[in-house]
Amino acid sequence: MFDKLEDLLNRFEHVLQELSDPTVVNDQDRFRKLMREQSDLTPIVEKYKEYKTTKANIEDSLQILDEENDEDMRDMAKEELSLNKAKIPVIETEMKLLLLPSDPNDYKNVIVEIRGGAGGDEAALFSAELFRMYSRYAERKRWKVEVMNINENGLGGFKEASFMIQGNGAFSRLKFESGVHRVQRVPVTESGGRIHTSTVTVAVLPEAEEVDVELNMNDCKFDVFRSSGNGGQCVNTTDSAVRLTHIPTGIVISCQDEKSQLKNKDKVIRVLRAKLYDLELEKQRAAEASTRKGQVGTGDRSEKIRTYNFPQSRLTDHRIKFTSHNLDSILDGEIDDVIDGLITAEQTEKLKNLQEE
Repeated sequence: MFDKLEDLLNRFEHVLQELSDPTVVNDQDRFRKLMREQSDLTPIVEKYKEYKTTKANIEDSLQILDEENDEDMRDMAKEELSLNKAKIPVIETEMKLLLLPSDPNDYKNVIVEIRGGAGGDEAALFSAELFRMYSRYAERKRWKVEVMNINENGLGGFKEASFMIQGNGAFSRLKFESGVHRVQRVPVTESGGRIHTSTVTVAVLPEAEEVDVELNMNDCKFDVFRSSGNGGQCVNTTDSAVRLTHIPTGIVISCQDEKSQLKNKDKVIRVLRAKLYDLELEKQRAAEASTRKGQVGTGDRSEKIRTYNFPQSRLTDHRIKFTSHNLDSILDGEIDDVIDGLITAEQTEKLKNLQEE
């Protein structure tokens, strides 16, 4: 482990040297890659430096105890020695966690798709609430939300919604949201006061760059149509909405959020890239399924991951047995506690598997 840490420290110092080179600064692609690498290396390098400082402090305390006769100095050295020795195993564990292989998509923006499942209008209403929850979470993180397409049901619910969240580390925080979200509550249309159970499916896709996916535009069929909306609001009088059909896969994507046909076309292409990239990732995950370790849940979008129980104001994440009775705050975007729990569980499992190997 320490050989690897020394290599990373040397690499970090080399990256800093390159970033100060004017020729690198003028090469924006190279500069961005190095800045990202610096950002990735900084936490582990800082932790390793803390480890080295702590070890040096231990050596200093031992030297004082070996050479010093003054009792006050010896007492101070003993106290320092005890404190620093206690820090070492904690720092070592933190370094191991930081050395765990990260998901190469973690730094990417995400495309989120929410679809109402079982429950009809009630599922659509909850889809709209989940859209608001993720939008509020993005606001708290100072991320940008860009709507792709929303299909409303006329009651304020969303049959489906797709949107992009742009922000550093968006995928690393939201990738655990893929799956089936179950809601239990009394619908507003229920006169008997009975609790109904409905489901909503969420898919979180990392945004794909051109280098990630080779897209042949001859495989794409574009149709344009007039944007529609409820009650005549925000309805365009021109054919600005775009529908893209990817012929080889049968994937169909629509976007009518922008009043510009070109902007809507750009959005559907970005969504298609993400979907094709996700298909490749699914193939890789399927191939690795028998040997894959350290994953929270199955990663299958048909997996029921979470229940939102309104009568008891309770949220339960079934993958890590997490329970909160603060449902209103969670639906207002305060979901860091759940996400932190999922990240910790995955790191713990990976660390356990690493030690077993």
